[in-house]
Amino acid sequence: MSALVHATGLKKSYGAKVVLDDVSMTIAPGRIVGLIGPNGAGKTTLLKALLGLIGVEGHLSVLGLDPIRDRDQLLRDVAFIADVALLPRWLRVGDAIDFTAGVHPRFRRERCEEFLRKSGIDLSARIRTLSKGMVTKVHLALVMAIDARLLVLDEPTLGLDILARRSFYDSLVADYLQGDRSILITTHQVEEIEHFLTDLIFIDRGRIILDASMESVGQRFHELVTTPDHSGAALALKPVSRREVLGRPVYLYDGTDPAELTKLGEVRTPSVADLFVAKVSGGLS
Repeated sequence: MSALVHATGLKKSYGAKVVLDDVSMTIAPGRIVGLIGPNGAGKTTLLKALLGLIGVEGHLSVLGLDPIRDRDQLLRDVAFIADVALLPRWLRVGDAIDFTAGVHPRFRRERCEEFLRKSGIDLSARIRTLSKGMVTKVHLALVMAIDARLLVLDEPTLGLDILARRSFYDSLVADYLQGDRSILITTHQVEEIEHFLTDLIFIDRGRIILDASMESVGQRFHELVTTPDHSGAALALKPVSRREVLGRPVYLYDGTDPAELTKLGEVRTPSVADLFVAKVSGGLS
């Protein structure tokens, strides 16, 4: 089955500022990909390129289409949730559902209404009467109900409390990922999504610094929690980073045999957040 997204050598600059620097990536069908990066890393620019909102140098194919030339056709099969829910304040929730159903042939009204029912949102309510979190839920319901092959999420749960975020992600995994659909998600709350990601992409200063499946990440990277008296031996195994937790040194290794590490202390798989910090900061501290 062909890739849903295929990018090679993407470049984008605004004047002297380079925002995408030779970016290459592939998203296969049936994957949930986390695109993680600090502010200003190029995430939003990359998403805009995938959606045909801006042009870039290099080769980019989304669902076999050119995002700029074939944008109308592309948006029939791609759904996007931005970090800010923008809905007319005078609009009623039910009117928003009617409008979306009228303009998008793959909108599933019953799915949208079920999501809103579980959220306790009245379809007769006007947007201006809803809290910020409830407006976000309406926006999520409208987009999640579109039967798209690729779902692009940019900080989708911004403004939601922890219970609402958990409910959204549970629905996302249970209801959306079927067949050859894929999800690309950016968020700073990586600890909330790492348990269901299938792939991980780190981007920093416009460059991809890690692109791997979660399975390979677990096989490749290991953390060693040891004691100061083992620091010399730990450093000899060439860790890629070092930090301290409660007075104990923690070393991160890339490709080192875990059997060698267990001689020096506790070996564990690093969290996505810890791995990201180590890859972005680089070196030993």
